[in-house]
Amino acid sequence: MAGFSVVPLLALLLAWAAPVNVVGEVRAALARNDIAQAEQRARDYRAARGVTPEFLEAWSWLGRGALAAGDYERAERYAAETRALALEELKRRPLDAERRLPTALGASVEVQAQAMAARGGRLEALEFLARELEAWRTTSIRTRIQKNINLLSLEGKPAPALDLSTVLGPPASPLEALRGRPVLLFFWAHWCGDCKAQAHVLARLQKEFPELVVLGPTQRYGYVARGEEAGPEAELRYIDEIRVRFYHEVAGMAVPVNEEIFRQYGASTTPTLVLADRAGIVRLYHPGKMTYEELAPRIRALK
Repeated sequence: MAGFSVVPLLALLLAWAAPVNVVGEVRAALARNDIAQAEQRARDYRAARGVTPEFLEAWSWLGRGALAAGDYERAERYAAETRALALEELKRRPLDAERRLPTALGASVEVQAQAMAARGGRLEALEFLARELEAWRTTSIRTRIQKNINLLSLEGKPAPALDLSTVLGPPASPLEALRGRPVLLFFWAHWCGDCKAQAHVLARLQKEFPELVVLGPTQRYGYVARGEEAGPEAELRYIDEIRVRFYHEVAGMAVPVNEEIFRQYGASTTPTLVLADRAGIVRLYHPGKMTYEELAPRIRALK
């Protein structure tokens, strides 16, 4: 065709074929506190490639960035947009057909609820989360939604009972039998580096507070070292190897292994730390690692 050049078309095709880490680029811009650049990068990706699970995950990070910056109105807008687009995608595929869509939808629910609560709508946020929990109860984002419910409501309530049908290490006592002693629940995963780093902190706390009981619930993930798929018994043996290798200094830590415990406690983040007082009432619910300096005063205050 006269006057036609294949160069622009070729460039477009090469741009489409080139690998793009839009999630990483958006997160990098947010780390620089440049939310405008983060949004522009996500918009450029959408213009070139459309609404994909990768785009939705990147867009959900904008909501998290706005929330961290205290811009709650903007955070809710990003969350609502992510949710609406994710629900459109769900007309064509199940939520857990791939890994990015659950991350995006779960983040949209989390940001929406946290922004509501931060603006004074705690009860409204809890009602919203309860509806979302019912809607997504059979999916992978159930645990994340429960985490946000617990963040807003678990402290001051009795610690939920633990399923002790499978326990590694020393025998575990039911929480009811531990009344009179403070209890620290340490939710960990065999692949989690932050969890392994927490072991020294737990051991130091045990030495300072001999009455403290540390329980270490974990769960199966379907794989072992280097992501190799494994059956339940093989993974259980691997978890025990990790327990002995990395947590031996946490004296007497029984390890209940149960997926439902993680769902009930909303332990979608590892580690998650839950501190119950001598009466079994939750006084601290914290997704993420904590330092000795952060934890010790909380335990000392229970005396």
